[in-house]
Amino acid sequence: MRVLCAFPEAMPSSNSRPPSCLAPVALFLALLLHLSLSSQAGDRRPLPVDRAPGLKEKTLILLDVSTKNPVRTVNENFLSLQLDPSIIHDGWLDFLSSKRLVTLARGLSPAFLRFGGKRTDFLQFQNLRNPAKSRGGPGPDYYLKNYEDDIVRSDVALDKQKGCKIAQHPDVMLELQREKAAQMHLVLLKEQFSNTYSNLILTARSLDKLYNFADCSGLHLIFALNALRRNPNNSWNSSSALSLLKYSASKKYNISWELGNEPNNYRTMHGRAVNGSQLGKDYIQLKSLLQPIRIYSRASLYGPNIGRPRKNVIALLDGFMKVAGSTVDAVTWQHCYIDGRVVKVMDFLKTRLLDTLSDQIRKIQKVVNTYTPGKKIWLEGVVTTSAGGTNNLSDSYAAGFLWLNTLGMLANQGIDVVIRHSFFDHGYNHLVDQNFNPLPPQLCSRVHYTFYHQPAPIKKENQTGRDPQGQARAPVSIAALWTGGPEVQVSAAERPALSDGG
Repeated sequence: MRVLCAFPEAMPSSNSRPPSCLAPVALFLALLLHLSLSSQAGDRRPLPVDRAPGLKEKTLILLDVSTKNPVRTVNENFLSLQLDPSIIHDGWLDFLSSKRLVTLARGLSPAFLRFGGKRTDFLQFQNLRNPAKSRGGPGPDYYLKNYEDDIVRSDVALDKQKGCKIAQHPDVMLELQREKAAQMHLVLLKEQFSNTYSNLILTARSLDKLYNFADCSGLHLIFALNALRRNPNNSWNSSSALSLLKYSASKKYNISWELGNEPNNYRTMHGRAVNGSQLGKDYIQLKSLLQPIRIYSRASLYGPNIGRPRKNVIALLDGFMKVAGSTVDAVTWQHCYIDGRVVKVMDFLKTRLLDTLSDQIRKIQKVVNTYTPGKKIWLEGVVTTSAGGTNNLSDSYAAGFLWLNTLGMLANQGIDVVIRHSFFDHGYNHLVDQNFNPLPPQLCSRVHYTFYHQPAPIKKENQTGRDPQGQARAPVSIAALWTGGPEVQVSAAERPALSDGG
């Protein structure tokens, strides 16, 4: 395979632009760095290029790469997605039936959809179809939610292939929801920075909507249960989880399970710490709840979803693996590169940040292989910047550098699955905005999806910018790359039908 790339003389600054070939080959370059393909690489030589008046000189690098012998084969769900429970709080959960959202998510299947995040451990399940109606009067969201119910009843389009419920939401309804979400966003930010979180109520109706979205999109749902509900002796209180399991089983929902989110932070968030040994016992308890339920007797269980592997986190993982290492189907952990409150555009180009992930992978693998050699390891909740991200940076094309580096490094070092946080509506790290438009990092996901999932041979272009059939391709402006990425050109046969109103 031959890749032709044009590089400018200087590295990009906050006002400059990345190479014009970055979008189609950035993943390949990241993988070349981390998959140790130097022994397979052919010529790497600069090619002279005629310089037009007023333009800076560029250097063309020609890479000949052999793809006959893969260094690593990844899981077909290697790139997966996450939804934060905050979408219950701000109301966006009710809009997951959007035809546009479902269509975008289908483009990334097959994949896992993890429903989890910071508010996982404040989530309580109530088997009520509509709490406002059950109280005998309208609640604060009664009118909006019942308006959405009416839309679903009258304008639902049944997908002929899957029998899914997909809705066309009116523009006025979406505008009302955006206003509500903007107000709730301030509340969620206050909770995050004060580290005090309110409880979330997940109703049966909300769970139905969540599962409908996952099923319609071709995603396998992984539900993270609340692990902070504790008995006086600090053991896990499973009453709410058991109610959720029974309801899901009655609906025959195909779900995999987790327990908790970043248990190493429980003392800070709740004032009650849970050590690795106790967490292992909690997972064994969850396994015992699943086994008598026929549909979940063989359901997958993942955990413990620890944070960055510092000394105390490694100690927690060690205690967990001693007790429940054989109980989970994959060991899960989380990683973040940058503090979102101090991030600058040039932070995305710092090699020392790129290298931090490799060191953390080795720490996790050392503990896991001590107790369960060969156990699969997943990286969940991946974000480039913490604290919800930074507006116009975390959701911009600049964040693609760290994201692509993450994909290449994880694939090289044998991580089985990487779950991106978040698909929709969480801070500024999401892939789809509130107008249901894909943000620039989504382009990187599409590049990854094509690389890993498409068996068709990649078309080669000659140096004149024409494909083998002789059809000229217009160059993509560098400005478009930096500000939002190039427009992805999709053939008519595979172009998704996206409706205007949702």
